[in-house]
Amino acid sequence: MSEPTFRDYLYPPDHPRLAAIRGLDARGYAEAAKTDAFAGPMIHGWAALYPKPFTGVTNDGVLRPGLYPLRPAAAGEEAPAAAMASAARELLAGLTPAQAGRLRYAVDAQEWQSWANPEFMQHDTGLRLDELAPAARELILAVVEASLSRAGYDLVRNLMRINGFLGGLVALPDLMNEYSYNFALYGAPSETEPWGWQLFGHHVALNVLVVGTQLVVSPVFLGAEPDVIDAGPHRGVKVFKERIALARQLMATLPGPLGRKATVFEDMQDPAMPAGRLHAGDERHLAGCFQDNRVIPYEGIPVSAMPAAARGILDRLVDDFIALLPDGPRSARRREIAAHWDETWFCWIGGREAQDAFYFRLQSPVVVMELDHHTGVFLSNETPAPFHMHTVMRTPNGNDYGRALVRQAQGS
Repeated sequence: MSEPTFRDYLYPPDHPRLAAIRGLDARGYAEAAKTDAFAGPMIHGWAALYPKPFTGVTNDGVLRPGLYPLRPAAAGEEAPAAAMASAARELLAGLTPAQAGRLRYAVDAQEWQSWANPEFMQHDTGLRLDELAPAARELILAVVEASLSRAGYDLVRNLMRINGFLGGLVALPDLMNEYSYNFALYGAPSETEPWGWQLFGHHVALNVLVVGTQLVVSPVFLGAEPDVIDAGPHRGVKVFKERIALARQLMATLPGPLGRKATVFEDMQDPAMPAGRLHAGDERHLAGCFQDNRVIPYEGIPVSAMPAAARGILDRLVDDFIALLPDGPRSARRREIAAHWDETWFCWIGGREAQDAFYFRLQSPVVVMELDHHTGVFLSNETPAPFHMHTVMRTPNGNDYGRALVRQAQGS
């Protein structure tokens, strides 16, 4: 049986889900969403979590020290610090003084933690791309491009284009478009001192910190509804196909008893799930927006128990997650993750057939990686479907936003 396509789940144009918010832009919907039956509970729940002092995600509530020493990157693992700083300086030079002032925050500002992935704008941090002139938008995108790999930048841009495609499909272009994202700078662009940037909006959130030759890209939230563009100038765009195929291949490679042990719930909306395990917006994933201090216990199976074939697939799956990093930092991140394989756990929720929706999490002292298929938000599917997914990547034990490195650089 073939996978369902997103076009099977398009709402009629006059459906209340769409008609009630038609004509609203991000600012208009930011207010209306507070009383929206879908968005309202999420907003109120997340409001209770922000702002709280940053600690970091842990598996047991206790921060593990010494995982992220501040030191020059190893040869071949250096960040593109000069190119990043140059692009950021050009951006600041191309903005008005008022825009530059609104864009900038201290390198350890709490606003780092204000990012979110829904279409409604809960926090108006920095500048909004769709409110800027094209030249200013291009300067912002040049900072993003200088900080990521070519594959990473292309993925981010394609997700932004999918957002615009979705806005067109459901006739909400002012709310969801290619540029409906906020961007902020933290600290002063430098080749030696810590600074960074943040881009966030519907299905795209990146937090990037560079200090000297070290680069941290975390937290990362990348998702899509739908996962393809099948019409218009960007027709043919597809996202996350390789990641999803590798995850299914990994589960297929696990021996039966091991696969069953890795599966913590058989159904994506399993009645056996404890209260609170399913979130209205996050559904099954645990490390999304406003979860900077969450305790996420290890679940499933240790990676050390996997057969060699499965470990090889897992290596490729990790590479797909970290492919957005430039070559040098990607090598450093791969090495950091591999150094903790003996403390890494893998878990799964859902089915294993080609058309099944699923969730998985890979977790260790230095990484959390999640992929979760979701129900519809602007499409009508009431059960999780493969054409709507959220992916999350974090650096637990205190180094999201590069905060462990910033604290060392500041001597705190």
